[in-house]
Amino acid sequence: MKRFILFLFTALIFALNAFAQNDSLTFVKAQWETKKIAPGVKWKHYWFKNNLFHSNQNINILEINPRRKANLALGYEVKKLKPVADFAAESNAIAAINGGFFDVKNGGSVDLIKVDGIGLEPNHLTKNGGRVDHQKGALLFYNNILSISKWDGTPDWESKLKGDIMVAGPVLIYHNVMEHLDTASAFIKTRNPRTGIAVTKNRVLLITIDGRNDNAAGVTIVEMAKIVKWLNAQDGINLDGGGSTTMWVKGTTPNNVVNYPTDNKKWDHEGVRKVANVVLVQKR
Repeated sequence: MKRFILFLFTALIFALNAFAQNDSLTFVKAQWETKKIAPGVKWKHYWFKNNLFHSNQNINILEINPRRKANLALGYEVKKLKPVADFAAESNAIAAINGGFFDVKNGGSVDLIKVDGIGLEPNHLTKNGGRVDHQKGALLFYNNILSISKWDGTPDWESKLKGDIMVAGPVLIYHNVMEHLDTASAFIKTRNPRTGIAVTKNRVLLITIDGRNDNAAGVTIVEMAKIVKWLNAQDGINLDGGGSTTMWVKGTTPNNVVNYPTDNKKWDHEGVRKVANVVLVQKR
C-alpha cells in the first residue's frame, strides 16, 4: 500500500512538472504579433487559445528600449480619477498602462506617490502599522530610467530611494531570484486581469493580461511571476489589476486601448475604469 501511495505521489509530481514545462515552452515558442510604435518602442500581442495554464490567455506587452528615444514617466492625480487615455493625452504620451492601487471611492493612491521629492500620497498602512503585499515594492523613475526596488523591512525605506516613486507590489522577481508569494492569500491565488512591469538586461516590459471572460481567464500572481520569469526579467513587479488593467497604445484601435478591460463585462475595448495613476511612455 505504501509503495502504491509513493507511486501515485511520484506520478503526480512528474505530471505537474510536465505541465509546467509545457506552459513555459508554449509561452516561449509563441509567434507574437509585433508592431513598431516609435523608435525603441514595440507593441507585442498574443492570444493563447486554451494552451497556457490550461486556459485562454490574452497578453499584451510594450517593449521599451530606454537607450533609444523613449522615456518612461509617472502620471498621477492626487484626488481625481480618470481613464488611462486622459493621462496619456494630457502628457502627449505614445503609450500607457494603469499604475498602482487607489481609492475607488475617494480617488488618490492608497500607496506612496512621491514626485520631485514631495510626497503626494502616503502609504495607507494597516491598523498595526504593517504593510500589505502591494506596499512592499516600488517603481523608481530616475534620469529617464525605470527600475524596481524591494522593501528592505525598514519603516523609512522610501526615504532612501531616488527619483519619482510609485509604491506597488508584490515584487515577483528581484535580482534574478523569484520572490516567495503567500499562496494561501486570495489576492495571490485568484485568477484576475493583471498589470505588471518587468525589467530585463536591456529592456523594460509593460504587461497586461486580460481576464474575467471566457476568452481570457486571467492569471494568479504566481502565474504572473512565471510569465515575468519566462520574459527573462531580472526584476518584476505586480501593479493594480482587475478592472483597472488597461493598455493604451496610440494609433491602434479606435480608442487606442489594445486589451479588453472588464468594467462593462463585454469582450471589447470600451470597459475602461478610471484610475489614479499610470505609467507613461513618451518620446524623449
